[in-house]
Amino acid sequence: MAVGLTPQLLPAVISINLAHGAKRMAEEKVIVKQLASIENFGSMDVLCSDKTGTLTEGKVHLQDALDIDGKPSGKVLRYAYLNSFYETGFNNPIDEAIRSFHSFDVKDCRKLAEIPYDFYRKRLSLLISDSGAGILITKGALTNVLDACTYVENSNGTLTAIDQVREHIQQSYEIFSTQGLRTLGIAYKSLEEGKKLTKDDEKEMRFLGFLTLFDPPKANCLQTIEQLRQLGVSLKIITGDNRLIAETVSHQLGLSGSKVLTGPEIAQMSGSALMNQVAEVNVFAEVEPNQKERIIIALKKAGFVVGYMGDGINDVSALHAADVGISVDSAADIAKETAQIVLLEKNLDVLVKGVKEGRITFANTLKYVFMATSANFGNMFSMAGASLFLPFLPLLPKQILLTNLLTDFPEMTIASDNVDAEMVTQPRRWDIQFIRKFMFTFGIVSSIFDYLTFGLLLWLQLPIEQFRTGWFLESVISAALVVFVVRSGKSIFKSRPGKYLAMTTLAIVAATLVLPYFPFAALIGFQPLPPAVLALLGVIIILYISTAEAAKRIFYRFVKI
Repeated sequence: MAVGLTPQLLPAVISINLAHGAKRMAEEKVIVKQLASIENFGSMDVLCSDKTGTLTEGKVHLQDALDIDGKPSGKVLRYAYLNSFYETGFNNPIDEAIRSFHSFDVKDCRKLAEIPYDFYRKRLSLLISDSGAGILITKGALTNVLDACTYVENSNGTLTAIDQVREHIQQSYEIFSTQGLRTLGIAYKSLEEGKKLTKDDEKEMRFLGFLTLFDPPKANCLQTIEQLRQLGVSLKIITGDNRLIAETVSHQLGLSGSKVLTGPEIAQMSGSALMNQVAEVNVFAEVEPNQKERIIIALKKAGFVVGYMGDGINDVSALHAADVGISVDSAADIAKETAQIVLLEKNLDVLVKGVKEGRITFANTLKYVFMATSANFGNMFSMAGASLFLPFLPLLPKQILLTNLLTDFPEMTIASDNVDAEMVTQPRRWDIQFIRKFMFTFGIVSSIFDYLTFGLLLWLQLPIEQFRTGWFLESVISAALVVFVVRSGKSIFKSRPGKYLAMTTLAIVAATLVLPYFPFAALIGFQPLPPAVLALLGVIIILYISTAEAAKRIFYRFVKI
């Protein structure tokens, strides 16, 4: 009875389902590295993503190089080019955009030293010999570049103290940001060629001007975000760009009116305060790399199943913290290593297809749990009850094992079954209470007809071997056919089963009917039944399937999955 009550095929069915789902997802350009992550992928109701390359084209363009007055400046452009041309750190789209915008003759220039970009300073400095003169050129986030400056160089070459024009610079920065432009600063100063360059040299510099860059949203991004919303997945943008740019881009992406939370505000919040805020916020701006993980953890504590899409070194902790870490084939190696899901295209369209396949896999796994728990519980409950008043065992141990084996065959094809549309449109999670209610409801229905079978077989005064044969036939055939009932919340006539599930189920029914007529049937303890008994058992099975269908309608009316 203990063996019969256990859904022992569950590990195999889950593995088959997940492997089948991973294969289908691979056809949609979604590579699953960890099979167990498919369930979380299907249950995901929040997706966090940077905007660059995912929501936007991912191709940064330099729009202008401007002086302090907002006018095009060849000097700003040349110094930006020299800084990007000689930079030897990690390859990035900003330097590519600057180099491709306009090229300069650098035959009289050579690189002397470099202070690489880091996420704390947010700037890159190079010491360059330009026609024999040493020049330190710094490029980076506007605020961080201004922190290293003492003066501003005007368009006519004169100098002004930085404090006198800081408000003017801030106003220009806000104007650029409201246009959706990312703004960098360029500064420089003369420095001796032979001097050893250190971070302490990034001071008393001259602010030269602005670099404005843009990365337009993808053409189909609005439609894709709406598809995610229809699937019950809310999109949250996490970006290092400033608040104004984030608001502008979110408006372009149809997220207008979204509440924005910035990195400095997050830094002042406790973990519980952030947890209470994250559900209402769809845009996180000016976020530091270490704050991404805090946001993911806060969302998980708020009760969400969180996916995080990232492709950089600074995304690793967030990818690890998320329920589903998602990366792309072109990502940094450490990001791909950390992620459980890898997209062959950095495109939300691919992600939408993957989410649907994940939910199909999860829905088919749930079907097996519903079938196995309800059928096994019903049969073993009947077995226990019958043992109290029957002078013999209703089934021998080997017959119980054979019952389980035969009923498991159709359920192994559940991975290829059709899934109702409503099971895909919303995220689902494991709900033990629902499974328990389902098990008791349909287990009791099954037991009622088992006892009806017992009564019929006792009334007919059949020999013990034929009694066991009769209950075996009723038990296996009813458990096989009830799959068509419990596999869907819809009517059995409105939800069509998969081809392989239907074929395997009917094959098991046929095999079970002819089993008592084989020569080896006596070894198992079976005897052929008279045609009249078979007909009566057929009536009981039809009544059972009809009652289970009616019970299903009542069950789903009062209990929601």
